[in-house]
Amino acid sequence: MTGLAGCVTYVHAVDEFCSVWLKWAKVCDGIMVERSLQASLKGIKAAETALIGLSLNQQQLAVRLGITRQPISKFFNQKPIDRNLFVQICQVLNLEWQDIAEDQDAVVNQQSEQNLDTQIDALVQAIREKIRPLIQERCGTMRVLDMEQPIKLTGEQGIYTNVNILEKITGRRRLEIAELLQHYDLEEFDRFGLSPVTEKRVPGLEAVRQFSKLMVLGKPGAGKSTFLKYLAMQCIEGHFLPDHVPVFITLKDFAETKGHPDLLNYIDRLIAMPSSLGRDVVSIQEMMRAGRGLILLDGLDEVREEDTARVIRQIREFSDSFSANQFVITCRIAAKEYTFERFAEVEVADFDQEQIATFATNWFRVKNDPVKADRFIQKLEENKSIQELATSPLLLTLLCLMFGESANFPANRSELYKEGLDVLLKKWDAKRNIERDQIYKNLSLQRKEDLLSQIALTTFENKDYFFKQKTVEAIIADFIRNLHNQDPNPEVLKLDSEAVLKSIEAQHGLLVERAKGIYSFSHLTFQEYFAAREIVANSAYPNLIQHNTERRWREVFLLTVGMMRTVDDFVQLMKRETDRLLSRSKKLQDFLAWLNWKSFLDLEQPFCKPAAIRAFYLIRPILVLARANDLSRLFALAFALDHNVFDFVLESPRPTDLILELANAIDAAHEMTFTSTEFAFTSVLAPELIRGLSLAITLTIEVNPLLQSLLQPLKDQLPNYGSNKENFEEWWRISCRSWTEQLRVVTVKYCSKWYDWHLNEGQKELLRQYYDANLLLVDCLNSDCYVSREVRAEIEETLLLPMAEIEKRKRA
Repeated sequence: MTGLAGCVTYVHAVDEFCSVWLKWAKVCDGIMVERSLQASLKGIKAAETALIGLSLNQQQLAVRLGITRQPISKFFNQKPIDRNLFVQICQVLNLEWQDIAEDQDAVVNQQSEQNLDTQIDALVQAIREKIRPLIQERCGTMRVLDMEQPIKLTGEQGIYTNVNILEKITGRRRLEIAELLQHYDLEEFDRFGLSPVTEKRVPGLEAVRQFSKLMVLGKPGAGKSTFLKYLAMQCIEGHFLPDHVPVFITLKDFAETKGHPDLLNYIDRLIAMPSSLGRDVVSIQEMMRAGRGLILLDGLDEVREEDTARVIRQIREFSDSFSANQFVITCRIAAKEYTFERFAEVEVADFDQEQIATFATNWFRVKNDPVKADRFIQKLEENKSIQELATSPLLLTLLCLMFGESANFPANRSELYKEGLDVLLKKWDAKRNIERDQIYKNLSLQRKEDLLSQIALTTFENKDYFFKQKTVEAIIADFIRNLHNQDPNPEVLKLDSEAVLKSIEAQHGLLVERAKGIYSFSHLTFQEYFAAREIVANSAYPNLIQHNTERRWREVFLLTVGMMRTVDDFVQLMKRETDRLLSRSKKLQDFLAWLNWKSFLDLEQPFCKPAAIRAFYLIRPILVLARANDLSRLFALAFALDHNVFDFVLESPRPTDLILELANAIDAAHEMTFTSTEFAFTSVLAPELIRGLSLAITLTIEVNPLLQSLLQPLKDQLPNYGSNKENFEEWWRISCRSWTEQLRVVTVKYCSKWYDWHLNEGQKELLRQYYDANLLLVDCLNSDCYVSREVRAEIEETLLLPMAEIEKRKRA
């Protein structure tokens, strides 16, 4: 027992010694947990109140405790002091020290967090400096299509144009076709781009600020990747999230990286953390947990099918684990069905006119040719079908490239559209080495175009600019049913047609879902192009001729003649169909005979084409049918036939007969000059009309002195367009209407009376159709088509003539 008791006593002694030694070691090391205390903010307020209650100040408190004032000052400034001294101060103040002291665990944690934040701040700034050259190299320039060299994206010489974002995905709206069409006048068929102009748009950067996790969807070439590059540049240059690290990842490259690393390891490799900081200081993982990354994931649609599930899982897990970071993912619309639950989805909007102008200005400024930008914008305004294409940033880039070579667009628009389609159908993916799924790819480029042509003509003939999904899928199923090695099973065809439709939308963006289950071509121009292609492929010219009075077919006609080898037979067919429009109306045939007589009466020594003069006089009877948005068409035929149409006033023996016509023409032109769609035309027409009228008045004064006292004051009021364009436009806007009304009062009284044909509404409408058909014919002749000189001369000489005169000239 004695030996056992001795052992126990020895063990107790050792334990006590070890305990004392450990306490002393902690004290010596200066890390004893209870070695110091500091007051909380609440405790300091209580201590100050107690000090006042005892009628003491800090110096007197120090004297009472027999210490210097320094620890007292630290106490009241929330700094740590010796624990025993802290307790003594509280005792003198009649306070419980436990109520006054700061929670030590919280202090330690706070200090630890502050230390970690400091390390992360240092890491972020070091990484930003290290990757700045890499970000500038990868994201600071753009080079697409046939650009000879990269151009800067941002800065004073940058090309970037701010994008707008649609907060609501257009293809998910639940609308009917009638609702989509309510903004468009399809009878008059004003050009429209089929873009969701009624949806709310916000600047892209604002959308990123609003949503910490954002999925940006868009059509091919909508500018999604460029937008991500812009975000990376804004971040690295300190304009956006300056305390974050921008991480730009091309998801296709990530998916195909050898060894398939997870996103964190892949980012670690990309960033390559500076070795000078040491891996034991702070890790990339801790930086990501602190939410200091701007994670830009580009091109989810470009990931191969076999990699998609893995990449989506990686994105989901990474964004969940490091949710404090800012995330932006880009993907083509309809390309992937997966939805990231915590991501807001938005859509890149088409460019509007202001953005188009900004991009063009930036582009040609970079090319050191700013004057060409103004001409480019003017040419777009003159051609609405080309302007539609410019709403796509990719196609706008193509237009700028083409315009930069010749300062104009190709005369043959079918060639221009074909090049744009080639970009979307093959070049855009091929240049970036993107492989798409096989369902649609099994169709050759020729068959893809054949399919799109069949869809276009079928829907265009039915006036289906928006069409239901089942309608277009039925056309697709009918097409692929006849291809080699296709399964004729209806269920298989249905599934294949759905897959083909989605592939067309996702891969090329030529068909777009405008609302739930409702599609259209991305641009009306492409629908017209493919419709014309189908007509030429099947030589369906007689069917096309039947639409020569419908304005909505105008572009199809022009594209058709542009694709044909020779158009002699076609334009002659158009001429015969046009002449037949008035062949059954004796009154209208008499009217055409009068036009012919009038043109020769005014042109005893003609230097202007008689057909142009006939076109000028044709304006009056159909003027009452004209609307504000198409008045320029009334002058278009005369100008298309002969740009000198108003110069014949100089040689006319009866200028008084023409003053009234010019006055009415000026009044009509005034109606349309300052509308957005017609200004380009009338900015040339208005001064031409004024010039012709001024000359006519001058000659009238010379041959009829009785009118001089009335006309001279009116002539003196005419501004000089050549000397001051701004003054002329101001006068035109303010005074032109009252001036022409005064002129009309005089001319009606003193000039030759216009023959009143008393046409009824039906005859006037028929005359308008006749006018439009002739204008279309002349536009086709003036387009880039191949027509023999003999056929062109024959058509122009017999334009706007009565049938009897046409037959007479044929016999002669």
